[in-house]
Parts: sequence; C-alpha cells; structure tokens
Amino acid sequence: MTSDNPPGAAGLAALRPVLPSPLAEVADARFARRGLRLLLKRDDLIHPDLPGNKWRKLEPNLNAAAAAGRRTLLTFGGAYSNHLRATAAAGRLLGFATVGVVRGEELADRPLNPSLAQCAADGMELRFVDRGTYRRKTEPEVLARLAPEGAFVVPEGGSNAAAARGCTALGRELHGVADVVGVACGTGGTLAGLAAGLAGGQRAIGFPVLKGGFLGAEVERLQREAFGGRRGDWTLDERFHFGGYARSSAELEQFAEDFGSRHGVPVERVYVAKLLFGLTALAEAGAFPAGTNVVAVITGAPHTDAPYTSAP
Repeated sequence: MTSDNPPGAAGLAALRPVLPSPLAEVADARFARRGLRLLLKRDDLIHPDLPGNKWRKLEPNLNAAAAAGRRTLLTFGGAYSNHLRATAAAGRLLGFATVGVVRGEELADRPLNPSLAQCAADGMELRFVDRGTYRRKTEPEVLARLAPEGAFVVPEGGSNAAAARGCTALGRELHGVADVVGVACGTGGTLAGLAAGLAGGQRAIGFPVLKGGFLGAEVERLQREAFGGRRGDWTLDERFHFGGYARSSAELEQFAEDFGSRHGVPVERVYVAKLLFGLTALAEAGAFPAGTNVVAVITGAPHTDAPYTSAP
C-alpha cells in the first residue's frame, strides 16, 4: 500500500539506521595463537528489517526510485530470499508498492513458507514463474511481461552499480582498522563495493556461497559499471561453499554452533557460517602473517525458516 505522498529519501533517514555499524573484537584462540586479531563488523545490526548488506545495497536503489518518482519496486528471488523480504519491508516502511518475482511456478499452488508469508504480510505482490522464465528475467521482452508499468526494477540480490557504490561506505568504515576483510558472497555486489572503498594496503576476500566459479567475472562487471574498472585488492576463495547455496555439512553445522557459543553471536547459516569457517581455516593454515587484523563482515541475522541441507 502506498501513501498519498511519494516515497523519498527523507523516509530512509527516518528509519534511523545504525551507521557506521558496530565493530567488535572477539578473543578467539584459533586466531590469537597465530598472532592475529579477529574483529566482527556487525552489519546485521544496521536495521532490524533491512540488516547488513540489504541496507547498503537497497538504500541507493530506493533513493534512485524516489528521485525518479517511482512508486513501485519490482525485484526477484527464490522462495527463501532475504532480499525479497528486505524489499517488501522497505516498501511497507517507506510507502512503495512492491512486486516480487519468485523462482518456481509450482510454489503458487502451495501454502506460503514463512519467508514469502512475511513478504505478503508486508504488502508485496508475489508473482511465481517457471525456472526457464526466471533465467531469462533480464531479457527486455520477458521483463516487459513481468514489470508493472512505471516500476523501478531492482536486480536479484539488489546487486547493481548503484548497490556497489553504496557498499563503498563499508570499506571506508574500515580504514585504519582492517588489514584483511572477509565477506560472504552471493551476487557479488557487496564485495565489489567493499573492495572499492578500502584504502591502499587493505584487501578483501570474498567467500562465495554458491559453487560454479562464475562470481569473479560478475564482481568485475559490477566494478566496471560502478567505477569504470576494477577497484581495490580483492580475491575470491571458492573452497568453502559446502556444496552450494543453502548446503551444509555436519562439520559446518558444528563449527557454527561452536562459534556462536564461544562469542555470543548468532551465526546465520547460508552466508555467515561459511565466511567464518573460511577465515578460520585460513588463519589456522597460516595464510595471514602475525600482526594481521582480520575483519569478518556479518551481513545478516539468522532466519530459522530457511531450508538447510547437508552436502553429499
């Protein structure tokens, strides 16, 4: 439902995001024995409905939609997409109508899972499409069928040039603090902006949560569109996806439980657990020289309703 007045940037400021997000050092023997400091960048605390990289990527897109006078947001995601949920919440809070294109035509005949039910409760219109159509969602003729007239289109995961520029603030907030910054990656927008915002001598490591080896080209594409070329010192470590998106193992599950118990921090499983596991494995393998300040970006809070399956 939209208000009589068009949504705008003033509404975003009224949401009172916690920025810069908190930064807390944690005492972890696996890092300390190597002479390393581990710090957690708590982007999950930025806003209860738009946490972490969802705020950083959505905020510039919402401002652009408002500046263009658009009242409707169209975006895309799977059945348990945090991005869909965040976009729906932004619509409710800021007065945008929202439309979510959901991968999986068969889901239209099933009861809504808790994630999609929350999207609907926040006013999002859900449009279910088959997987073939979903893969072609960016093609003009397909998009024309999916998008209401005058809708502002936000890409899957919120990752575009505007989002990458928005995420440069994350890098700038870590000037003088971090030597190495780790972040989990889905669509690559957060890493693209984070790396561009870091200072000389700092580097970023992205930990893809999907397998396939495609993400490097996507991060480079986003940086070209946002900044005109590759920016910052960044690499990807593809070894810690545990079988793919929302896939796990007994080892990862045990690690996440242990890390949360040690440090009193809830560990989101789809993204954050793989990031923390990867950084810890690198630390124990001696990948960082003594004296390195390692920062892990906590991009999201746990959701207990998402499926999580063990890798074979």
